[in-house]
Amino acid sequence: MSIGNSPEDDRPSIGRVLQQARLAAGLTVEEVSTSTRVRIPIVHAIEQDDFSRCGGDVYARGHIRTLARAVGTDPEPLIAQYDAEHGGRPAPTPAAPLFEAERIRSEPRRPNWTAAMVAAIVAVIGFVGFTFFKGGDDGPSTAGRVAEGPTSDKIAPKPSASKPADPKQAPSESAIAAAPQDKVTVKLSATQGKSWISAKDHNGRSLFDGTLQQGQSKTFQDKERVDLILGNAGSIELFVNGKKVEDQFKPGQVERLSYTKGDPEVG
Repeated sequence: MSIGNSPEDDRPSIGRVLQQARLAAGLTVEEVSTSTRVRIPIVHAIEQDDFSRCGGDVYARGHIRTLARAVGTDPEPLIAQYDAEHGGRPAPTPAAPLFEAERIRSEPRRPNWTAAMVAAIVAVIGFVGFTFFKGGDDGPSTAGRVAEGPTSDKIAPKPSASKPADPKQAPSESAIAAAPQDKVTVKLSATQGKSWISAKDHNGRSLFDGTLQQGQSKTFQDKERVDLILGNAGSIELFVNGKKVEDQFKPGQVERLSYTKGDPEVG
């Protein structure tokens, strides 16, 4: 069943907004499905304003929010539009009856064997310690004999075991410059706006899949190769193996990149 907007509402439909945002980000339905784990038929249905495949209002809201974030648009207006078109947000289930049932169903207290065992161990340790120190009081202490004897010139002062900790320094670009030579290191910074990012290692395992907001940074490492998909490449500042990549990416441009160890050359 396809659910669209009423004739009186001039706003574009939810599915239309998601579809236009996806096209503007240069993403296919398959790429959005891979990044969100929402099945391809459901993505197609939602873009056609058919929410019957979602399995209910709660799942429909979750799919709308997930797809909106993947294509780089604000999900909250779309959720509000969905609520307005589908009878509002459902009321939460009251939790009071559950708590009342838990209070009525009381269970007998069980003996705390752990506390009893700890108390017994403490008592044994205390007895042994008392016996040891009691026996040590019968004769002169070793410390006293050392203090009374002559001081040897050959005895050097014992160095302090503690060493002042090095002050921690704030991470800087020099840390990226010192990237390990046996790995490929990629740092992404969203300096001009937000961008949808997908990063995978040389085995195809996902390192990150989501939206990088403006001002945020992510660093990825792998022993052989890092594969990237940048949804809005013009907003990204890119460092590979400690060196800045000077490629001029355009806003809204989708880039598929691959980097290996050594100089930041596209693999």
